[in-house]
Amino acid sequence: MNQGKKDDDKKGFKFYHFVLFIVIAVLITYFGATFFKSCYNNYTSTEISYSRFLELIENNGIKEVTYSSNKIIILPTEQKLAGVTQKYYTGYIYDPDTFALLKESDVTVNVEIEDTGSSIFDFILMYVLPFVLIYLLMGFLFRRMGGSGGIMGVGKSNAKVYVQRETGVTFRDVAGQEEAKESVKEIVDFLHNPEKYQAIGAKLPKGALLVGPPGTGKTLLAKAVAGEAGVPFFSLSGSDFVEMFVGVGASRVRDLFKQAQSNAPCIIFIDEIDAIGKSRDTRYGGNDEREQTLNQLLSEMDGFDSSKGVIILAATNRPEVLDKALLRPGRFDRRIIIDKPDLKGRTDTLKVHSKDVLMDDSVDLEAIALATAGAVGSDLANIINEAAINAVKNGRHAVSQEDLFESVEVVIAGKEKKDRILGEQEKKMVAYHEVGHALVTAMMKDAEPVQKITIVPRTMGSLGYTMQVPEEEKYLMTKEELIAKITTLLGGRAAEEVVFNTMTTGASNDIERATKLARTMISQYGMSEAFGLMGLETVESQYLDGRSVLNCSDKTAAILDEEINKLLKSLYTDAKKILTENRHILDEVSRFLIEKETITGKEFMEIVHRCQNETDVTHSDEAPSEGAPSDEAPSEE
Repeated sequence: MNQGKKDDDKKGFKFYHFVLFIVIAVLITYFGATFFKSCYNNYTSTEISYSRFLELIENNGIKEVTYSSNKIIILPTEQKLAGVTQKYYTGYIYDPDTFALLKESDVTVNVEIEDTGSSIFDFILMYVLPFVLIYLLMGFLFRRMGGSGGIMGVGKSNAKVYVQRETGVTFRDVAGQEEAKESVKEIVDFLHNPEKYQAIGAKLPKGALLVGPPGTGKTLLAKAVAGEAGVPFFSLSGSDFVEMFVGVGASRVRDLFKQAQSNAPCIIFIDEIDAIGKSRDTRYGGNDEREQTLNQLLSEMDGFDSSKGVIILAATNRPEVLDKALLRPGRFDRRIIIDKPDLKGRTDTLKVHSKDVLMDDSVDLEAIALATAGAVGSDLANIINEAAINAVKNGRHAVSQEDLFESVEVVIAGKEKKDRILGEQEKKMVAYHEVGHALVTAMMKDAEPVQKITIVPRTMGSLGYTMQVPEEEKYLMTKEELIAKITTLLGGRAAEEVVFNTMTTGASNDIERATKLARTMISQYGMSEAFGLMGLETVESQYLDGRSVLNCSDKTAAILDEEINKLLKSLYTDAKKILTENRHILDEVSRFLIEKETITGKEFMEIVHRCQNETDVTHSDEAPSEGAPSDEAPSEE
């Protein structure tokens, strides 16, 4: 049915173009001919005075004259230009003596009869067709902006309609969001069996707002709802409603709900609803088109009956900017949080994305999920795809665990830059820097274990990195764990100062992350003796950049900066102390890393334990036995 409508629209569009072409061609032909005729007349005709006209009659210099309604056209006896009939013309004056004079001189006199039919044609060409052309051109522009439907098509909804066989997405394709799936399964069940809900008096929620960070699968979940319910699925973006002309968006909202009610039961999905649902705040000036569109959406959501099976799903990652009227009960009744998946969710997501990929028997998806804490569904899909590409590049027919870990590194740090060759001194500095991170981690009780250390440059700018993987998924962090994390971040700079007695630019990202973590501990988590439980910052855009905003005075902010600096200095001193006390381990691991360029966490810990055992043996050999005389002479004070 939709295909037939599209074919009719295409035929109408072609006929529309044909008519427009004909009108333009006629106008160009007519005005072109008139223009060239005027140019020719100006070239062959010369205006003279009436007195000169009388002189020519008296001197027998005229062969023929033609009287028209407003001028006299004169054909002289002598022609100056060869091959061109030269004429004169003058204004018409009623003078009987002139007629007598022309008769005496045997001049042929003609009278031009006005063609009334030609005047009507000229009127149509000059006044009617230009307006028709303007009408057609405006209709063409409106058609391009508003879809099919002529000039009135500017207010038509351009929603894409999907049905079950076209979406091809079900709840089996959505993993890692079990709570969100449970919430939308009730909507699907209501669409399938509305009677059991209506029997008890329950009403279907008018709208459900899907909220979460980018890439978590909000659009995928909405398509899965339509695929499971088997009902028409109207899919739009919030920006589709807003156009240049005020009132177009409101018209499209009306048309959308009209289509939806005629196709009920159905699902309307508005992606990025914050484009039209932003709070109506006049502090910085309003947007009439967007606000009218929002007002119409609020009105339509109040007006339709949800018992008919029309459900509105909307997605956003900026719920804090939405208008309060949009979020009240009776409009978007239910808020479904689609957050970053946990360990089990990441494992399930990896299984979904790898079901069509050939996997080696050595693959452990749970280990990959553990190494990708904080990753969303799109990140995990990208990791699987990068691993498959890497396997093909290396001539393997199945993806191995090595490919998966390499793809994790590609997503995190970029590809290896094999053409960037470090000098001996730079390579040594980078090695000590990375081992400084790893050694501080190994020596601290609450730090995460090291998975890998490398000094191979990557495309995202890093000259090397230390990869840490937690032993288990954690949802809370203690103060001791945060301190261990900051101390680890400062371990690289501490190693540079301990070994080379200098500083490099390689610690810039470490310092940035350590400062941000220290600020968060003091200003948000209440882990400071100076401020206690006082909250000094609030988080905005928690699903996007997580930007924090200070809500304290300038004086308090200055004290906050001092506390952050004090904490960082203290932890930096601790990192230097750890590295100084274990300098022999730092040297040994760094030499091994310079030679191999990449070492695993297991190899790193083997070297650490071996060096510790050797140190313990040395200390036990050097310690004198009880009662035995010492070889050293007593020192003199």
